[in-house]
Amino acid sequence: MRRALVTGGSGTIGAAICQRLAADGLHVAVHANRHPDRAQDLVREIRAAGGSAEGICFDVRDPDATLSALSALLRDGPVQVLINNAGIHDDGPMAGMTHAQWRQVIDVSLNGFFNVTRPLLLPMMRTRWGRIVSLSSVAGIIGNRGQANYAAAKSGLHGASKSLALELASRGITVNVVAPGIIAGHMAEASLPTEAIERLVPMKRAGEPHEVASLVAFLVSDQAAYISGQVISISGAMT
Repeated sequence: MRRALVTGGSGTIGAAICQRLAADGLHVAVHANRHPDRAQDLVREIRAAGGSAEGICFDVRDPDATLSALSALLRDGPVQVLINNAGIHDDGPMAGMTHAQWRQVIDVSLNGFFNVTRPLLLPMMRTRWGRIVSLSSVAGIIGNRGQANYAAAKSGLHGASKSLALELASRGITVNVVAPGIIAGHMAEASLPTEAIERLVPMKRAGEPHEVASLVAFLVSDQAAYISGQVISISGAMT
């Protein structure tokens, strides 16, 4: 059984990805930091549905804590599917943005990508098969007012993933980025009324978490073995 790690697995999109990968027969490590109870609830749901899952808790910003947690996870074998989904936003116009706002968002989305991905690479490479998918945003492609920090972090994922794809191509490991637009969930519902979504999205609706999960599930499958180094939007034609 292939083993997967989904960072930010307790969030709306992360949970949908965890459930889909488990349904597809992978053992899923559901990561959380601030909400370990949500991760454990999801683990129970997955197991009740006949899937295989475990919870794992660490702060992706902390390289030592991350390495310790991943070393324990690797004792049971390599992680061959990595979904870098952990991310936060702390919005504001750049003229009024604090250093803390800038650093915190970069730390989670971009430095967290490095802290989590690097320790898993050599064990994955030895198997000569692997899939790495990082969750970005259309903000990383087209920008967004009040999200210079978030867009910078996500754009950084694009460059890092394209470079890593070149490094790992000969080892049977693909590296891709999925860039969602407006996806239904607590965050979208709290900040964007229906009329705003209809104005912003050509398809006139928010995407569903399971639609993002379906794309991720394809990219980590054997059928996607020749797709690597790509940034794929799932945004209802926003980009």
